[in-house]
Amino acid sequence: MIADVLSDVLRAVRLTGAVYFDFNLTAPWVAEAPPSHEIAGIVMPGAERVIEYHLVVAGAAWGHAIGATPIRLREGDLLVLPQGDAHVLSSAPGMRAAPDLAIYARTSTPLPLVYELGAGGTDRTRIICGFLGCDERPFNPLLTALPSVIHLSAGDAEAATKPLGTLLDFAVRESGRGNPGTQNVLARLSELIFVEAIRQHLRTLPQEQLGWLAGLRDPIVGRALEALHAAPRDPWTVESLGRTVGVSRSVLAARFTEMVGHPPMHYLTLWRMQLAARLLRDGHHVVAIAAATGYESESAFSRTFKKLMGVPPATWRRGAGPR
Repeated sequence: MIADVLSDVLRAVRLTGAVYFDFNLTAPWVAEAPPSHEIAGIVMPGAERVIEYHLVVAGAAWGHAIGATPIRLREGDLLVLPQGDAHVLSSAPGMRAAPDLAIYARTSTPLPLVYELGAGGTDRTRIICGFLGCDERPFNPLLTALPSVIHLSAGDAEAATKPLGTLLDFAVRESGRGNPGTQNVLARLSELIFVEAIRQHLRTLPQEQLGWLAGLRDPIVGRALEALHAAPRDPWTVESLGRTVGVSRSVLAARFTEMVGHPPMHYLTLWRMQLAARLLRDGHHVVAIAAATGYESESAFSRTFKKLMGVPPATWRRGAGPR
C-alpha cells in the first residue's frame, strides 16, 4: 500500500489548528504581528512551530513579511506565513505599528476573539486570522520546503474551483455563529485550510523547483518517498529502493539528493528519528520504538538517536533535548 507522504508528515509532526481572531477594520488601519515564536506559548502552548494565516473575508488589505514587498490582498485571498516571520497587515502599503502582544492573551471568551480596529472610515475590511502548531524537531521536511509567504488569490480562476474556496466559506460562516462545538470545528477547518493551501502551492511550483515538496511530484523521487514512508522500518538500501522505484542505484541517489537535499538513506534515518521522537513523547518504551523504526536492537537505535539528536532517547523524553 502506497503511503500518502504529505499526510504521513502532517500526522507525524502533530499538526493542530485554531482560528483565533476575527477583525472588523475601518480605514486607515494597521496591525503588526511579532515573530510567531514570541507568541507561540500563548496561542498554541506546546507547539514547537506556529504558522499564521490570514483570510480576507470582505474588503481589501495589504500584507507582507517585514522587509518584503507588500502584497495586495482582495476578498477571498489567503496569506500564509509558514516560517513564522513578523509581518504587517494594513489598509495601505508602507504602514507600520508596534505589535500589541496583549491581544494574544486568552481569556474566558471563546475563540475566535473579535476585535474592531481603525479610524472609522467608510472602507471596511474583515479578516479572519488563524494559527497552526506543529513539531519542527527533530525533522520536519515540509517546513524546510515552504517559503516565508504563500499568497493564494481568489482571483485565480483555476484556484477558485478548488476545495479551498469551500473550506474558507465554511470557516467564515462558522466563525459568526457561536454554536456548540464551534471552536473545535474551526480548529479542524484551520488544519484542512492549511493542507489544501499546501496542495495548491505545490501545483504552482515551477517545474525546475527543487526541495522536498517539489520532490513529491517528481516521478523518481516521489515514488522513492512513497516507498520509504510506507515502510520506514524495512531494511532499505539504495539498491533495494532503486529496484522498487525502477531506476539504478546511481540515478536514484543523484536525483534524490539533488531534489531533497539528503541522500536517500540519510533521509530515512532522519524520518525514523522524527517517528521515534513522537513515540517517545507518547510514552512508548525504547525497545518498542527501536523495533518500530527498523533497528535490530535498543542499543543500535539509541546510538543513532544520540548521534543525530545530541542526547539519549531517555533525555529527549524528559524534555531536555536541545531547543
